[in-house]
Amino acid sequence: MNYSLFKSINQHAGHHPFWDGLMAGVTNNALFIFAIVLVLMWLFGKNDMKRTVLYAGITGIVALILNAVIAHIYFEPRPFVSHDVNLLVPHDADASFPSDHTTGAIALAFAVLYVNRKLGSVMLAFALLTGFSRIYVGNHYPFDVAGSIVVAGIVSLVIYKLYPILDPLVNGIIRIYNRIPFVPKSKESARTIDFK
Repeated sequence: MNYSLFKSINQHAGHHPFWDGLMAGVTNNALFIFAIVLVLMWLFGKNDMKRTVLYAGITGIVALILNAVIAHIYFEPRPFVSHDVNLLVPHDADASFPSDHTTGAIALAFAVLYVNRKLGSVMLAFALLTGFSRIYVGNHYPFDVAGSIVVAGIVSLVIYKLYPILDPLVNGIIRIYNRIPFVPKSKESARTIDFK
């Protein structure tokens, strides 16, 4: 079923110039776009926004570390290694499950979604498009992407629950940043997020 679903999506690759360009562009630039969004949030947002950026970074890093552990325990070859596929974006023949691009994008989006529904929803939609693009260009199976969503969801929930423990560290980083001269900063004092 995994391969059948993959074929139903990947079979269109290489036949539609617009979609090929869009999917390849999303695949190649998604994490760069997310990084730009987070940098802008940090530079121009208030302390609560900076806190969100730090938690998003923590969530993304932990999720990718978990991905690496999973890939060492269970190795799934890339679709283009095991099958004849329409490969739009070349990739190393490393572990296919789970998708690092999708995990990173979903983890960042979930972290933002917990505290900013509007921005988080847009980021989540783009993260899901990123996952779909990974299948379209021939780099991942659908189950790789589904597994990534599960990993990102679990990690983001755990990090969210650990806010009371992590908040002193996060607030400390923000206070240090706000003491640096000549950098964009908010004049408000760092405080704990109220999730009620």
